Amino acid sequence: MKLLKVAAAVLNQTPLDWAGNLAHIRAAIAQARAQGVSILCLPELSITGYGCEDAFHAPGVHETAWQILQEILPETHGLIVSVGLPVFYQNAVFNTAALLVHGRIAGFVAKRFLAGDGIHYEPRWFKPWPQGVVETLIRDGQSYPLGDLHFDVGGVKIGFEICEDAWVAQRPGRSLALQGVDLIFNPSASHFAFGKMETRKRFVLEGSRAFGVTYLYANLLGNEAGRAIYDGGAFIASGGALVALSRRFSFADAEITAAVVDVSLTRMAQLRTASFSPRIEADHRACIAVPFDFPACALEQPTLTVERWETSPDLKEEEFTRAEALALFDYLRKSHARGFIVSLSGGVDSAAVSTLVAQMVAFALADLGRAGFLAKLAYLPNLAAAKTAPDLVRALLTCVYQSTENSSQTTLRAARAVAAALGAAFLELNVDPIAKQYVRLVGDALGRPLTWERDDIALQNIQARTRAPGVWLIANLQGALLLATSNRSEAAVGYATMDGDTCGGLSPIAGIDKAFLRRWSRWMEQTGPAGLGPIPALAAVNVQSPTAELRPAAAHQTDEDDLMPYDLLDAVERAAIRDKRMPVEVLDLMTSQFPQFARAQLITWIDRFFRLWCRNQWKRERYAPSFHLDDENLDPKTWCRFPILSGNFERELAELRHMADPST
Repeated sequence: MKLLKVAAAVLNQTPLDWAGNLAHIRAAIAQARAQGVSILCLPELSITGYGCEDAFHAPGVHETAWQILQEILPETHGLIVSVGLPVFYQNAVFNTAALLVHGRIAGFVAKRFLAGDGIHYEPRWFKPWPQGVVETLIRDGQSYPLGDLHFDVGGVKIGFEICEDAWVAQRPGRSLALQGVDLIFNPSASHFAFGKMETRKRFVLEGSRAFGVTYLYANLLGNEAGRAIYDGGAFIASGGALVALSRRFSFADAEITAAVVDVSLTRMAQLRTASFSPRIEADHRACIAVPFDFPACALEQPTLTVERWETSPDLKEEEFTRAEALALFDYLRKSHARGFIVSLSGGVDSAAVSTLVAQMVAFALADLGRAGFLAKLAYLPNLAAAKTAPDLVRALLTCVYQSTENSSQTTLRAARAVAAALGAAFLELNVDPIAKQYVRLVGDALGRPLTWERDDIALQNIQARTRAPGVWLIANLQGALLLATSNRSEAAVGYATMDGDTCGGLSPIAGIDKAFLRRWSRWMEQTGPAGLGPIPALAAVNVQSPTAELRPAAAHQTDEDDLMPYDLLDAVERAAIRDKRMPVEVLDLMTSQFPQFARAQLITWIDRFFRLWCRNQWKRERYAPSFHLDDENLDPKTWCRFPILSGNFERELAELRHMADPST
């Protein structure tokens, strides 16, 4: 037997936070040493952080990353550690993983396939390294191999697939297998999206089986740079079997997942595989030999513990709650905000945002304990007086109900009930006199009264906008972050008032659709996440039909009357925007998916969607930063680009209307 104790790490890094990132790397190395680990894989670009954006073009960033690498080297005596950093070579920047062996740099493996779709823009900053090319990097008078490398460290062969390398058809692991590698490291920065964990698990398991190797997958953790959320999820697989995995959505700075593996078994698997034919003629410059004495290692039985919520039938609801909670916590502490402010209307969206803040406190306390929680937020000394979870929620969350004459007692009671159940501070403001003053002011200037018959939309919007200054003032007074409450369905059709309900420095639910939010809110009322349980007070919100409450009560305003049923809206959005279908194609799909609606009614709604989508791109451009939650995002800054000015699908919609009325 050839037993090795190996580990993969998850790290909560921050772009360009040199001291913090170094501390977390050191913490992971210290954990590995304490657990008797010999080989440790850290995440992609772990020195700089992954989300540095155009700062990757700055020579000073490359230089500082190199200096930090030198500081890490002494920590690796007796260990083999992979750490990620950008490397400048021949007037280009490459995304690399440095292999450090017993305090020395063995070489730099450069990423071959760059992530350039969806949320990723790697080709803007990095160049892909060509297959089979090995060059020499000279720094500080020393020469280091750079490129498409693998390593023979003390008789154990190690290769790399850096994040996207493993997601492509021609993944480097195939070539590495033919060169007889024993271990493949995958240092990743793979963002969270619903269901994505299973995809990662499949390529890790299949890579370990098909290549006949032990596969170490490391990932980032937390809200690294503001929008993307990293769920962690480190894996170790050997010969097609999962031998270790980490928990997800941890609030820790650094955690490792370790296992003892037997490389003699994976070598035997390659030996027995008829299709395996070693590449004897390979360029030997690509294999960097480094001496290393592996310590004796005792056989350990793998213990795979899957958290109960991971197997829940409500997995999407669980993932959403935990991802949002971790993202909010990291955004709070990394921005040094003194808490959150929510304009709580008594409806689902603002109640969801407020609930997520309370869940943030609950999850962080459960994970870190009170002392760890306070240590993470040490810049907020007032928290020390908070003895219970509700006390902490009250210190960190203020909800503000702002009424006009069109607000109902139903939403006021719901807002009060939700705030009380969460433990939030609750304020009531009557902004009706301010809204009416604006109406009188503008009416006098125009020389005519403003009326609902003539000025409907403007009269609705001024109420929403009147709510903004007061809640911004409260946020400023408290040094807190105002959270916007618009959702993705509203963003798609612009059903939101700019400088009104879109006000805020962060928009936590702008990446999630209204239909799911309503389902999630009912789940929170009745079930809740594992270990925390339900919040029955949400019943006061869930019993209502969604409404903006901006028209007089006699109008009986509801969102779905203004727009269309939310289930249909979300289906149209996915067909039109995600799948890029034209209006007539969308109609064919909706006719089969929603047979309960008349074809003429579907045509009206689809026409409305496309017109509102085109008209409101400027609003989507102005939304506060939002969290990336699934790979069907509408955020024009990270996912879905569309022109602000366009032809508005006039030709295509004329064809659609002709189907309803051939005379048009």
